[in-house]
Amino acid sequence: MEIRVLRYFLAVAREGNITGAANFLHLTQPTLSRQIHDLEEELGQQLLIRKSHRVTLTPEGVLLRKRAEEIVAMVDKTEAEFTAMENTVGGDIYIGGGETRAIRLIAEIARDLRESYPGIHYHLYSGNAQDVTERLDKGLLDFGLLIQPADLAKYDSINLPYRDVWGVLMRKESPLAEKPFIEKKDLRGIPLICSRQVLAPRQTGNGFFGWFGSDFEKLNIVTTYNLVYNAAIMVEAGVGYAVTLDHLADTSENSGLCFRPLRPKLEAGLNIIWKKYQVFSPAAELFLARLKERFGA
Repeated sequence: MEIRVLRYFLAVAREGNITGAANFLHLTQPTLSRQIHDLEEELGQQLLIRKSHRVTLTPEGVLLRKRAEEIVAMVDKTEAEFTAMENTVGGDIYIGGGETRAIRLIAEIARDLRESYPGIHYHLYSGNAQDVTERLDKGLLDFGLLIQPADLAKYDSINLPYRDVWGVLMRKESPLAEKPFIEKKDLRGIPLICSRQVLAPRQTGNGFFGWFGSDFEKLNIVTTYNLVYNAAIMVEAGVGYAVTLDHLADTSENSGLCFRPLRPKLEAGLNIIWKKYQVFSPAAELFLARLKERFGA
């Protein structure tokens, strides 16, 4: 299986038809069709359902698309790292993390580093702890930003000097908006919108799951989310109340939303992590050195 052919397959999956993909790849349609057919023969599976003017992916094709995206991303990252070795003041740094204002701390280092090394470029990936650690383990990220508590056994880490505050995002006309804080009793029976990480108690340890206690399973969770921006839209539409961190959604005077912290207060620290014994590109090494210089090892 060649990387080139995987790129061809991804182009077909993205374009939804052979002709569009062939034009994008600057190939003839028969050539591209033959390459995809040969790939199916090599794998022994049908990857595409061919119709008159479009193609769709079979379940096997969906699996290959996911794997191909990971493989191609890894190849691109590796090529970039070796290219950067020719010039140690340039290269790419891949950072993943959940939504938090602590990203400002990372942004400040990124800004300062680029002032000295303008050849460095950053690639950000947003996701929960499971998403980030999975990509970190596969080598698709250099660093991950995780909200505590998190399982750090496989990683080296630095604690960041910032703590997020948990609370509830709601419409300003909500009865709960009249309260200065939200208690456990307020959450019973109301429709809640929770992140997928909140719903993974074994991973989140003593976070919101631990704060609420043994009756957590009785909560009326009507929607789950990965990004707070989307959750805020659901709140605006009246779907429910979002359990989230402060300062991630617009709660300004012109917004229809407001945030109320939990009581007892629940905070979450943050870690910047990387794989143990990680071999970094020169750019990532510089970034790590700045992290340690700013926040300590």
